[in-house]
Amino acid sequence: MSGITDLLLSQLGGGQMDALAQSIGAPRSTTERAMEAAIPALIGGLARNATASPSGAASLASALERDHDGSALDNVGSLLGGLAGSGALGGLLGGGKKSGGLGSLLGGSKKGGLGGLLGAAAGAALSSRTTNGAGILKHIFGGRLGKVEHMVSKASGLDAGQASKLLMMLAPIVMGALGRLKKERELDAGGLAGLLGGERETLANRQPELGGFMAMLDSDGDGDVKDDVAELGAGLLKNFMAGR
Repeated sequence: MSGITDLLLSQLGGGQMDALAQSIGAPRSTTERAMEAAIPALIGGLARNATASPSGAASLASALERDHDGSALDNVGSLLGGLAGSGALGGLLGGGKKSGGLGSLLGGSKKGGLGGLLGAAAGAALSSRTTNGAGILKHIFGGRLGKVEHMVSKASGLDAGQASKLLMMLAPIVMGALGRLKKERELDAGGLAGLLGGERETLANRQPELGGFMAMLDSDGDGDVKDDVAELGAGLLKNFMAGR
């Protein structure tokens, strides 16, 4: 398993996956399939931006240093709590315990909720830029976002709204994982571009069905998502969990 993806999937197993599934209103199995498309999509988009030009890599490096140094991953429960309360998702995830949404899953340890499992610190404050999934997606994909949402939906069986919600939740987590690796490996902008480019190549080699989608991200045209993206299945997550 390659670096960024390995770190992401290690952070999003168990109760975290249940929280993500409930927050978007989908079965866990469908959410897992969607993640196997969404994570490569996010990495591919970041790689495209970082490798397109030195200024793109420098801009990403600056954003990571400013808003996504990886410290939020020290407590994923707090990060998910920040996402639940952020303007990017608003009331979408149901902050109150009566709602049955992510807020209730992040309840205290006495309730046995995700907050207890993760040791979430009550009231942990996160920057609005750290949790702004919608803003991150806009920077990563620009006008291609609708195509990305369609790809995730087609690959998993989520409807368009659920795919959009999942991408908004995953985007800050992906940025946090990338920021942590940048910090741990002391990567400059060039090193960051190299890391992302290598990760994208590894993912494409592991999941050939992603080839058409990666080509769409790299293109300035309006090509549609390849039909074989629908064949994405139990790839990344299944292999990761089997190796634990």
